[in-house]
Amino acid sequence: MKIDRVRSALPANAYDQEAILAQLEQAWAEHNFNRDRLRRLHQNVLVGGRRLALPIERYRSLETFGDSNDEWIAAAVELGSQAVAAAIEEVAPESLGALYFVTVTGVAVPSIEARIMNRLRLPTHLRRVPIFGLGCVAGAAGIARVADDVRAHPHQASLLLSVELCSLTLQRRDLSIANLIASGLFGDGAAAVLILGSEHPSHAASAGPCIVDSASIFFPDSERVMGWEIDEHGFQVVLSADVPAVVAAHLPHNVDRLLARHGLSRADVATWIAHPGGPKVLEAMQSSLGLPDGALDLTWDSLREVGNLSSTSVLLVLEETLRQRREPDSWGLLLALGPGFCAELVLLRF
Repeated sequence: MKIDRVRSALPANAYDQEAILAQLEQAWAEHNFNRDRLRRLHQNVLVGGRRLALPIERYRSLETFGDSNDEWIAAAVELGSQAVAAAIEEVAPESLGALYFVTVTGVAVPSIEARIMNRLRLPTHLRRVPIFGLGCVAGAAGIARVADDVRAHPHQASLLLSVELCSLTLQRRDLSIANLIASGLFGDGAAAVLILGSEHPSHAASAGPCIVDSASIFFPDSERVMGWEIDEHGFQVVLSADVPAVVAAHLPHNVDRLLARHGLSRADVATWIAHPGGPKVLEAMQSSLGLPDGALDLTWDSLREVGNLSSTSVLLVLEETLRQRREPDSWGLLLALGPGFCAELVLLRF
C-alpha cells in the first residue's frame, strides 16, 4: 500500500506571534498575571506565526463552550471539505473505501466526516470511522489505522482526515503555565491523506512511499503527562514539563524494536517525519535518537511557520516531505506522540 498524496487546508486568518500575543495581553489585562512571563513563554516556543479559524477579534465574543464548539463545527466542515476535495481529485469515487476522521479539539454528532460526505456528495458506501481523543499522535496513528483498512481491502483507496482548531479550545480563565504555553504554541488547520491499496488501479503509478509497518506504544501510568480536563468551560490543557524526559526515556528503544523487525537500524533511516511537539520535545527526540544535523529541519520549519496543529502537524510535515521528493529506495520513519502517554511509528519505503 502507498501514501499517494497529502493535501492540507489552512484558515485564511494568518497572524504573526506578536499580533496574537497583543490580543492575549488585552484579554488577560483584567487579571493579575505576569506579562513578562507570558511574553517569555511565547518566545520560547519558537513559533513565528499561526493560522486561526476565526478572525482574531471574534474570539472575545465566545463566552461558552457551546459558542466555541459551534464555531469549531462550522470551521471544521469548511477546512475538512477543502482538504478532502483536494485529496480525492481525479480519484474514481467507486474505488474509495473508507474515511477516517481524527480530532481532539471539538465534538459533533453527526461527526464532521458525515457532514463532509453530505457537502461533497461522497459515495454513500464509505466506511466512516471518527476517532476522538488521540491528540497529537492521531496523525501517525490515523495513517497506521487506514493502512490496516486498505490491507484488508487492497482494491480500494481510503482517506484519513485530520482537523484541529486548537485556538477554539483556549481557556481565558486559566492562567496556569500549561495554558500560557499552549496559547503560544498551538494553531489551526486540516489535512487529508489518500492511501492506496496494493491492488488499486493507481497503485503502480503512484510515486508515494509504501507503508511497510507500524507500531503503537503505550506508556503505562502516564495519564497526567498530556491531555484535557473537560468541564463546563470546555477543554483545559494538561501539559507536563516531563514530556521531553518521557520521550528521551522511551522513544529510542521502541524505534529500534520496530526497525529491527526489518533488519534495520536508525542509521538506515534517511527521512525522519516527526510531529513538531515543541522545541524541548524536538530537542529530546533528536538527542535521544542520535539524529544527524538537519534530520528534523522540515519539522522545525513547520513549528516556526504555523505552530503545533496537534494531529494535523505531522501530516503537514509529510506533505512537505513528499513535495521535496525523497531519494528512491530509501527508508523513512514517521512518528508522533500524544495523550496516554503514547507513541505511534510508521515505517515507510520511498
